[in-house]
Amino acid sequence: QVQLVESGGGLVQPGGSLRLSCAASGGIFWRNTMGWYRQAPGKQRELVADITRIGMRSYADSVKGRFTITRTNAGNTIYLQMNDLRPEDTAVYYCNLINGGSDTYWGQGTQVTVSS
Repeated sequence: QVQLVESGGGLVQPGGSLRLSCAASGGIFWRNTMGWYRQAPGKQRELVADITRIGMRSYADSVKGRFTITRTNAGNTIYLQMNDLRPEDTAVYYCNLINGGSDTYWGQGTQVTVSS
């Protein structure tokens, strides 16, 4: 049974930094993509960044140059380093796993609030 366990998040002032982590376990195929999505109140869930098993990354235009996604050599834990945070980054952030190219799983979500 696939599980995604997220940590990190919280309240930070504009210009500050946070790091999110997500550990996947249980029946993870070697070929997979992990990533982070976010959903702000009244808005649709959107892709923030993702990374394949071989390290290919993609980012939303709004976070390029500020956020960095990485994953461990073992492959099943990812991190999202978020720098220069802005109020518009406020959202619930969800870890996502696309396992073996088809099955999709979600973490429980972690709140990120950027406010002075």
